[in-house]
Amino acid sequence: MTTHIAEMAMRPSWRDFWALTKPRVVAMLMVTAVVGMVLAPHEWLSAWQYTAAIIGLWAGMASAAVINQFADQQYDAMMARTQSRPLVKGRVTATMALTWAGFLAAASMILLTVWVNPLTAWLTALGMVGYAGIYTRYLKHASPQNIVIGGLSGALPPLLGWAAVTGQMSAEAWLLVLLIFVWTPPHFWALAIHRRDEYANAGIPMLPVTHGIELTKSLVWYYTILLLLVSLLPYLIGMMGLVYLVMAIVFGLGFMREAWRLRYHDKEGQAMKTFGFSIVYLLGVFGGLLLDRMISVALA
Repeated sequence: MTTHIAEMAMRPSWRDFWALTKPRVVAMLMVTAVVGMVLAPHEWLSAWQYTAAIIGLWAGMASAAVINQFADQQYDAMMARTQSRPLVKGRVTATMALTWAGFLAAASMILLTVWVNPLTAWLTALGMVGYAGIYTRYLKHASPQNIVIGGLSGALPPLLGWAAVTGQMSAEAWLLVLLIFVWTPPHFWALAIHRRDEYANAGIPMLPVTHGIELTKSLVWYYTILLLLVSLLPYLIGMMGLVYLVMAIVFGLGFMREAWRLRYHDKEGQAMKTFGFSIVYLLGVFGGLLLDRMISVALA
């Protein structure tokens, strides 16, 4: 009877498989992908094509997230932030996780290749390999510049959304990629400062571990300045209007304020406040892109 209860307790639920996909992270990435779709100049597609694009992109990102947890389970077990993940707790076996990842990857490639376009399928596959393979398996454990170099794979979603509805990789789409690429280091380094000891115990060479917290604080501050400058480019090239410009400046200055406090007036919890605002920043700026386009269409 006791054995039966134990087996029932370890049987995975749909929530465990859902948790493997890192739903909050993927949801944020999907926001940027959908904004890329909306901003891209294109003729209206069928409802099914938009649906196939969204599901296909989500499945590809989710597959990479599952593989990331599979590859990192031994390190996740050492960190408080990740100790409750399904693979670490044994609620899902490695075989189950890989099968789930394979199903998601296959679904993504089929949907995107057949009903969207091959370019989007190949770019999504490149993103999966970059995140789950190059970043997770190598860069994350090889260099303190892991976030900087590996950030490109996480910055691709706007380009994927753009390519899904146009079949092209335009310069404007790459500019959105650049925005996320520059945002990624201060976003992750702020978290790494807070979790510095955990990363050290797990043997992961994050920048605060290898070069110290003070240098990392300075780089977070410098990157927020660079990020504000990069965020002005969509307006300066005529891609976006005044609504976007105002929101980019407001959220950019807000991010700089938090980074300034982290560097010069650090108090307990400031690193996580900076990390939290970095998420608000990204959603605010991409919300500004979307709002600006909606207003311009309404006034046209």
